[in-house]
Amino acid sequence: MSSSSSRRGAGAARAAGERHTNGALLVAYLALGGLSFAVLQSLVAPALGSIGHDLGVSTGDASWVLTAYLLAAAVLTPVLGRLGDMVGKRRVLIVVLVLLLVGTVLAAVAPNLTVLIMARVLQGAAGAIMPLSIGVVRDELDPDRVGVTIGLLSAIFGVGAGVGIVAAGPIVEALSWRWLFWLPAVLVVIALFGAIFGMPDSPVKTPGRIDLLGTGILTVSLVALLLGIGEGATWGWASVATVSLLIVGGVALVVFVLVELRLSAPLIDIPLWRNRGVWTAHLVALAFGFVMFGTFVLVPTLLQLPTATGYGFGVSVTASGLFLLPTVAMMVVSGPIAGLLVRKAGAKLPMLIGSAIAMLAFLVPAVGHDQLWQVVLSGALTGVGVGFALAATSNAIIESVPATQTGEAISVNTIMRTVGSSLGTAVIGAVLSSQGTSAGAPADAAFTGGFWVCAVVGAIAIAAAVMAPAARDAARRVPAARDIDRKDG
Repeated sequence: MSSSSSRRGAGAARAAGERHTNGALLVAYLALGGLSFAVLQSLVAPALGSIGHDLGVSTGDASWVLTAYLLAAAVLTPVLGRLGDMVGKRRVLIVVLVLLLVGTVLAAVAPNLTVLIMARVLQGAAGAIMPLSIGVVRDELDPDRVGVTIGLLSAIFGVGAGVGIVAAGPIVEALSWRWLFWLPAVLVVIALFGAIFGMPDSPVKTPGRIDLLGTGILTVSLVALLLGIGEGATWGWASVATVSLLIVGGVALVVFVLVELRLSAPLIDIPLWRNRGVWTAHLVALAFGFVMFGTFVLVPTLLQLPTATGYGFGVSVTASGLFLLPTVAMMVVSGPIAGLLVRKAGAKLPMLIGSAIAMLAFLVPAVGHDQLWQVVLSGALTGVGVGFALAATSNAIIESVPATQTGEAISVNTIMRTVGSSLGTAVIGAVLSSQGTSAGAPADAAFTGGFWVCAVVGAIAIAAAVMAPAARDAARRVPAARDIDRKDG
């Protein structure tokens, strides 16, 4: 597709949206779909003990409920994102929401762990909601609204993960773990009806076919890497199983890149990674997936430790979740603000601001976390940083790639965030378990180490943001990306 035809397609899509779609309702439906996916991602984490006890399995076995979700999301996101670019984002979004609804209802009535894991795999397909939603926004809304809207949707994804952590305790205590699925199902139903009746089909499509060979190789790579990372702390980082999985995943990833470079219609356009606006956004997304879930591990654990340790705060599971509310609130506020800043100055500035604030958020408790205000301040700053950065990374992709490749590029960005989340959970968990008290609780030094690790990751995000191109430079690279796509096709 040529540059001019791509622009005409996007313009036609926006014109259709203006005639047939209420923009506010469109964004609301997309936000509900994204919120339900993000909530389901993290909601089960605090409830694994309750789920395991009810189903008669260990907490370790129950952790596959979370692992299966992350694996399915990582594998299916690029496939469904690419399919959306090919056959239409609305059609694929409807299919994804149906899978999410079926998986959520099945999880709510699951009689055993096997069925629950199968249900979570179906739910993981909804990882494609993010790239599909951003593609719809780019195609249907006026350009002046795109940046702010993407900022809002990106913030919603972060907010959903935080809401899941906050709400899990009260829901399980007041009802049961099965309501962790019944309640989000209501949001999914509303989003599904909105997609069916409130969204037009976009004419911006990229003809092609699904790369089955690349999909298979990428599946092997992501499953091996995420499984090795997610279970490394349990199996041991030097164990044969962990090392073997990481080696297999790394080799498969190299093979995937080599295969994709030879195909005329690849699953992921590898040459797009040469675009500085793309790879820097991916690196920032990886870093923020890490620090966001690092917070979700560090803060509740620290708050729940008894005061007798000398550094814990002795609050309940429910109360510790409520301490994350400032994090969630700041994500809601900062995401749209970042979108406004993108419209004024491009994606680089809010990406840099968000990365700097995130590093500061972890420097505060790394220096001292014996006072409650230090923990709360850290959480609030983390929310600001995440809201700014995630909104900026999505907009950086929009600035750097043609409309026909939005779904594909955002899919990869979503995968990077998912991998970062797995890394953050595994690495911070390993840090906390590396230094313990005689009672088996993490030592105070372990929390200090965890906060410092997250601060270093924040510094990596700053470095990537500094290397990101300015808005004008990114805009100049979009025709080049189209040229690459035209040559490959």
